[in-house]
Amino acid sequence: MAPRKPKLQHLSRREGQIMDIVYRRGRVTVQEVLDDLPDPPSYSAVRALVRVLEDKGLLAHTQDGPRYVYEPTVTHARAAHSALAHLVKTFFRGSTTEAVASLLELEGDELSRDDLDALSEMIERARGGEG
Repeated sequence: MAPRKPKLQHLSRREGQIMDIVYRRGRVTVQEVLDDLPDPPSYSAVRALVRVLEDKGLLAHTQDGPRYVYEPTVTHARAAHSALAHLVKTFFRGSTTEAVASLLELEGDELSRDDLDALSEMIERARGGEG
């Protein structure tokens, strides 16, 4: 049987919080997730959410004595890329230009000269220039 392709774009708020905890810790038990969740639900609710993430192909478990230990099956970079693509599609009508423009206009996030130079180099590379 071929491995399932993870469904990275369709996470609830709680599922996203759990994945954040898993990426931060690397390996987790349900109890560790419960300990780190803000305003946590019951242990059984967290266990059910972890199972959903496993069914989506985002987590895999190994057994450590009586406990299951969960690890991500997708790199954080790949998950972030997928989430960003979903955000651009959902909130910016698929326009990367609109998304970037919105990021550049964020209050309290002033770009330094070095940041602007790095962005200019990326744009030149995207144009096929030497950057």
